[in-house]
Amino acid sequence: MAQTLLSVSALLLSVALLIFGHGLQTTLLPLAADRFYFSDFEIGLVSSAYFFGMVLGCLGAPLVIMRAGHIRAFAALVSLMSAAAILHPVLIDPYAWMIIRLISGFSLAGFYMIVESWLNETATNENRGTVMSTYILILFGALMMGQISIATMNISSFVPFVIASVMVSLAVMPVALTTSNQPAPITLVRFRPAQLYKNSPAAFVGVLFVGCSQGALLTLSPLYGSQIGLSSTQSAFYAAAIVGGGLIAQWPVGRLSDKLDRRLVMAGLGGGTAAVALAIVLSSPDEFRIAILSAVVIGMFCQPLYAIAVAHAFDHAAHEDFVETSSGMLLSFGIGSIAGPLIASLIMSRTGPSGLYIMIVGANVLMVAFILTRVLTRGALTAAEKTDFEYASTAQVGSVISAEPLDADEEEYVISPEDFPAYEDDIYNFDHASTAAEGEDRSGMAADGITGASPTSAEAGADSERDGTPPKKND
Repeated sequence: MAQTLLSVSALLLSVALLIFGHGLQTTLLPLAADRFYFSDFEIGLVSSAYFFGMVLGCLGAPLVIMRAGHIRAFAALVSLMSAAAILHPVLIDPYAWMIIRLISGFSLAGFYMIVESWLNETATNENRGTVMSTYILILFGALMMGQISIATMNISSFVPFVIASVMVSLAVMPVALTTSNQPAPITLVRFRPAQLYKNSPAAFVGVLFVGCSQGALLTLSPLYGSQIGLSSTQSAFYAAAIVGGGLIAQWPVGRLSDKLDRRLVMAGLGGGTAAVALAIVLSSPDEFRIAILSAVVIGMFCQPLYAIAVAHAFDHAAHEDFVETSSGMLLSFGIGSIAGPLIASLIMSRTGPSGLYIMIVGANVLMVAFILTRVLTRGALTAAEKTDFEYASTAQVGSVISAEPLDADEEEYVISPEDFPAYEDDIYNFDHASTAAEGEDRSGMAADGITGASPTSAEAGADSERDGTPPKKND
């Protein structure tokens, strides 16, 4: 296991660096926008633009990877995200920030896709769960560290924007210098909402409402903290506490859903989220310790909902449809996340900071009502008919984390690197380059009266496999 994690250490280090910078931005931007006198609705527009970019990235990033190859696409997307991060204090305008955040969302979706397909390729059936769980822990740990790092910075200065950009830029280095195998299959996202709804109405509709709630919480909770009187440092800890609460509850709630009807677990979590949000609206806790406690509790109820919804969708999907189901649910979540910050910011502009939790109450009450109607009209699955809950394959990150290897021969929407236009370029054809070099060496040897045997096709294929590139086809 240690050897496996060591082989992907460069990837995991890149994840930690980039997500640290991303986490810093998610807390910094709403606070900075408030100081730059953006309206609540303009801050909501900026937040929604990020999720719109994520949705576009889910659809468009595979084409970039196929065209440029894994490493070049990785470098280009991370560089683009770094440039976007440094532009915020240069272009202080809500509509400019919308474009910048859209670019960041697109780039991050591509980053996730490359990293997760690469991890899927490296892991084996025996250690896949451990590798993916380690990745998710690093991801959310770095996100929280980035959020609270703002406590050491002056958000009125240029410095936090520079640090966010630098951390994102540094994420290129570990992957650019890695010697591990690079080409890996990627998944094409095919969004068929009618089919998703037919398979599992509760999961499909539920995840739209979950996206509304979680998208608003992730992007607007620092603004909420600031508006109820918390300092910038306290607002950062408030936002991180929501993520932390989710991490605490994910695994035990997932295991509980293996024993009960997952729809009832979703209804319970949604009802709990609505109840805690209503209590926050009515009490308006502005004392730091009470506010942090409420953030942890609402995170414990709200954050696990996506994973339970996806697990429920898997229960009703054929095994060969898992990739399409996972990517479709992620896209549904993204669409809900676009709407959430917009709706919440509109309510906040009229009711004050409590508008964030008023929206969350409404979204979760509607979700619970729909799920309960489904419970009454469709029987529950037995324990034997369910798939085992695996957080590694149901977490709401950027691409498709598969519980099984991505098999291009078996799955329609998995594309093998052999089919990427990028790998037809001689720059990736290491076997061709090495053969040419060997030819030059043999020419020199012949001039000195030395002869040597040419490598067999099997040896060339083996060299290609060691380089991690598809072997060049014979003419």
